[in-house]
Amino acid sequence: MRTVSGIQPTGNLHLGNYLGAIKNWVKMQDEGECLFFLADLHAITVHNDPVELATNCREMVAALVAAGVDPEKSILFNQARVPAHPELAWMLICNTPMGWLDRMTQFKEKSGKHKQRSSLGLLGYPVLQAADVLLYQTTHVPVGDDQKQHLELARDIATKFNSDTGTETFVLPEPFIGKTAARIMSLRDGNAKMSKSDPSDLSRINMTDDDETIARKLKKAKTDPEPLPDNLDELAERPEAKNLIGIYAALADQSQDAVLAEYAGQGFGAFKPALADLAVSKLSPIRQRFEELRKDETAIDTILRDGSEKASAMARPTVEAAYAALGLLRN
Repeated sequence: MRTVSGIQPTGNLHLGNYLGAIKNWVKMQDEGECLFFLADLHAITVHNDPVELATNCREMVAALVAAGVDPEKSILFNQARVPAHPELAWMLICNTPMGWLDRMTQFKEKSGKHKQRSSLGLLGYPVLQAADVLLYQTTHVPVGDDQKQHLELARDIATKFNSDTGTETFVLPEPFIGKTAARIMSLRDGNAKMSKSDPSDLSRINMTDDDETIARKLKKAKTDPEPLPDNLDELAERPEAKNLIGIYAALADQSQDAVLAEYAGQGFGAFKPALADLAVSKLSPIRQRFEELRKDETAIDTILRDGSEKASAMARPTVEAAYAALGLLRN
């Protein structure tokens, strides 16, 4: 099993990022071969301040390592250090019909009413995503509901390339959905995902928040006056309550049913302080380690350089095979 997954190097990593992806990355390291990358080439599909982007890349590495991603167990790198990513992306772009890209849901959402002013990169970034995973003969890709369409496109692109060239250049990756993957919602609106773009800082737990701030935000989280039930079905119409139960379960590595069994009949006056104590105990060591790591740029750059060298060596055979399949002379 070879797994590849990426994360954009945006600032303000929050609890949703940690419980929704990074916590599972840490577990996956012991289940197979893992490559984790910072998607800095994806980041430039929209305007970025260059200094801020470089800082965010280093801080994301510090956050990932602090959370438990081990460069000795996994390959951790950033796209810009591995030229094979844009190389393969161009070959795949030339083989991908425009219609496939035009129907991508996230492009429609991000371009909105300004489609004609959007960059070509924003339209074509799903092809770069396909290259990201096809480069490494990836067998499995961790996906959430919002990424299933992109993995399906990657499989379609790989199938078309193999068929058009009469080769078996690419392995078709399968989706990998972690059993404990959590979908963390806003603390102010249980129907909206936790996001760094939300104007209210009370809507999220930032991984840099101190213990007091974490506890305060959770105690102020939106809820309802009803006590907790003893089964999940009764939370179906209570999104904020369901979100807090999900956060507790993910932090404690318990099922949501087990959490409800423990707190059934109790109100949020009792549950929120318990959740706050749990969150502080789990997140405080990560924050402290992050604060130490982020100060050592040399160590971070060494991690990225070593990871990129390993990734480049692993990607090169696939790139050469794609060049050969297209009849491009390299020697």
